[in-house]
Amino acid sequence: MNYELDFWVIGGDLRQVRLAESLARDGHRVHTFALGGQGEPLPGLTSQPCLRGVEQADCVVLPLPVLDAEGKLSTPLDPDPLPFQNVLDRLDPRQIICAGMVTPAAAQAAAERGITLHDYFAREELAVANAVPTAEGALQIAMEEMPITLHGARALVIGYGRLGRLLAQRLSALGARVSVASRRFDHLAWAEAFGWGGEHTEQLSGWLCGYDLIVNTAPARVLGRAELADLKEGALVIDLASKPGGVDLEAAAQLGVKVIWALSLPGKVAPVTAGQCIRDTIYHILHELEVGE
Repeated sequence: MNYELDFWVIGGDLRQVRLAESLARDGHRVHTFALGGQGEPLPGLTSQPCLRGVEQADCVVLPLPVLDAEGKLSTPLDPDPLPFQNVLDRLDPRQIICAGMVTPAAAQAAAERGITLHDYFAREELAVANAVPTAEGALQIAMEEMPITLHGARALVIGYGRLGRLLAQRLSALGARVSVASRRFDHLAWAEAFGWGGEHTEQLSGWLCGYDLIVNTAPARVLGRAELADLKEGALVIDLASKPGGVDLEAAAQLGVKVIWALSLPGKVAPVTAGQCIRDTIYHILHELEVGE
């Protein structure tokens, strides 16, 4: 950005804490609210006790995801629930409001007040950037939880999108014997081109008994009872899919299959990097809206 802007960062987890710090280091005036009082003391960075003055901000950044399971603003670092409508009522339609994983209900509530929510999580550049710490976090979990090395292990990556590609590459680099499962035949062709095995996602049942590690990235239920029953004893399943997930957890528990549902890994394993990725994406949004040029 070419000049100092006034930002408010409201709610969220450690990603938003690091985002606020990063914005302040860039020379902007940054106010935080409902972040649990966390953060490094920096010039230009102020923790606010209430939302007084938020209507003066050039840009307001809401959390990722913007709403929690109860429909309130997501504030995992703050003990006091914050109704989403209360935040919207303090904002001005002329402000730039950025939020992550905007649900139809959140978008409608904002639209009723003339407010547009710019979903930074829906941006391709953030999806690509987030895939890196997510892949690294999945590898960390696998190395901590498996009784064998990744080198030589048979690993199946379900889904060959941004995250699946990075995971397959990194597992292969560590010496794992990698296979990829996908519904798309072009994805399976790419897997073969890299020297990896291929499985069709809709035909997994009966073909999973040889894998030591299965990592699901597909946002759909792909591992049900039939597929889980095929797994050999001691196999580890890591599910990276957003809610409702890609694994039948009840069936897994009944079958004694170890499943780790690893949500929001960027904020847990690399909050500084994740915060910087959100910052860069917000800068892109502001650039496209010709704010701060």
